[in-house]
Amino acid sequence: MRVLLDECLPRRLKQELPGHEVATVPEAGWAGRKNGELLKLAAGRFDVFVTIDASIPNQQDVSRLPFVVVTLHASNNRIEALRPLVPRLLEALKVALPGQRIQIRA
Repeated sequence: MRVLLDECLPRRLKQELPGHEVATVPEAGWAGRKNGELLKLAAGRFDVFVTIDASIPNQQDVSRLPFVVVTLHASNNRIEALRPLVPRLLEALKVALPGQRIQIRA
């Protein structure tokens, strides 16, 4: 799957998702973009958008997006806090469908 990591996530999270084509928002050249614009840019280019910003699904109509939005809920955005969520993230990527909102909690 083509996975886009929000800029609020550590770049090192890419290494935790083997077998997937992973890019970060800054690598895509979209750093600093507002959420709505960012999601429009990701459409057609990515299958999954991963974030820790819990407000995105509430601000945007995720069901209309051509990709999955995964929200990671951790105590902070450091790789050490996110790493325990990775197994469930990898499982979710196997069954995720466009327009789905998936929440993964610690």
